[in-house]
Amino acid sequence: MLLAVPVAILAGLVSFASPCVVPLVPGYLGYVSGMAGAGGTGKASKPRLVVGALLFVLGFSAVFITFGFLASSLGAVLAPYLSLITRLLGVVIILLGFAFMGALPFLQTEKRLHVSPTAGLAGAPILGVAFGLGWTPCIGPTLGAVYALGLSEATQGRGVALAVAYCIGLGLPFILLAALFERSGKVLGWLRRHRLALMRVGGALLIVLGVLLVTGLWDSLTAQLQGWIDSFWVAV
Repeated sequence: MLLAVPVAILAGLVSFASPCVVPLVPGYLGYVSGMAGAGGTGKASKPRLVVGALLFVLGFSAVFITFGFLASSLGAVLAPYLSLITRLLGVVIILLGFAFMGALPFLQTEKRLHVSPTAGLAGAPILGVAFGLGWTPCIGPTLGAVYALGLSEATQGRGVALAVAYCIGLGLPFILLAALFERSGKVLGWLRRHRLALMRVGGALLIVLGVLLVTGLWDSLTAQLQGWIDSFWVAV
């Protein structure tokens, strides 16, 4: 878990930086703060922006954590075959990594769930749920990798923890940009300018993770890390 949780958080950050999430951030923040009703020209207070972003994040987090729970529950049932399943999932993650880099266009067909709740704080969690259910083109590869790790953990608690870590990585930038809304344009502009590089780096990270799972090196790394931790506690 000490190795998997940072990977899940990083996967969430990579998802946020993907080119079909970043361009929508200003619109999302405007919508959940109630500014959408004024055509995006209204001016919401900073607390309202932050609360709206937080409710939006809680909405998609509920979806992702539920799916994480289901994935880890399945892992517990399939525990006797977990070694083989982990390697097969590694192959899937490698393919998802190439898809994230744009090398497999047939895996990048957009499937969105269009929901138009009332603009403002009341509609923010609904919009978050719609995002979680329907925004699969870019977040699918990284989220799939997190669910694969949750399945390999074979316990419901650990699978949920990885889903929570992913939601932190994906959701924290939304909340930070809401708190710094006046300066968010520069950050989003930088992400848009470097979107291809970010996709390639993110895809490469997924491919590395997949290779680690296929070869069994992931288990070796986690066992080695556990040994270091046990030695540390004994020394103390």
